[in-house]
Amino acid sequence: MSETAARRLTGLTAVIAAVALIVQVPLYFLYSGPPPDANVLSRLLIGIVALASLIVFVTGFRELVKRVSPAHEWVGSIAFATGLVYATITLVSMGLEAGAVIAVDHPIDPTIDVSGTYILYGSISRLMLALFLTALGHAVIRTHLLPRWTGRSAYVLAGLSLAFVPSLFFGNDPSFFYAANGWGTTALMGAILSYWLLALGICTYRSAARVVTRAADAAALGH
Repeated sequence: MSETAARRLTGLTAVIAAVALIVQVPLYFLYSGPPPDANVLSRLLIGIVALASLIVFVTGFRELVKRVSPAHEWVGSIAFATGLVYATITLVSMGLEAGAVIAVDHPIDPTIDVSGTYILYGSISRLMLALFLTALGHAVIRTHLLPRWTGRSAYVLAGLSLAFVPSLFFGNDPSFFYAANGWGTTALMGAILSYWLLALGICTYRSAARVVTRAADAAALGH
């Protein structure tokens, strides 16, 4: 696959993941009590699509770093590994929620009733996400793969994610901003990540045009 095609695929999958996450997050706030099964399973299905797209994105990002600057392949590999771990942890959490909802014959709120997901969605995911964003930001800034703002903003989001790692000490009330499963720890950070990922995906997709232009200029000089 050419670098142009790789940039477009990587950017497109980031956009798909971001749009799915943007659609998913509001579904958590439609009901004040236990939501109907259809709501829970729908938002989980959307989340699964988002994470599948994210896996393709982190794979593509690693390959782009390798092509642009082989000396920095190691940091691209860290971004890939931590992004994959983050996606896996979140998929496991979704599986636990879906299983609990399917198993009972009455509506439950899996954000409260499925205790196994508290730390997976919270502290563990926040730490893995911080590592992923730090590696991505470092790779972008060192290789000039994308505009510098993408790397700097990744550092900022990494810092925010780290700030929520200690949330496991603050209970399991979703209405509490800083709880292990609180709306700040999970929903707010998820929303911020989704819009940042959307901007990053668009930027990555558009960067393919610069590669085409650069190749055309090089060909013209060669003649």
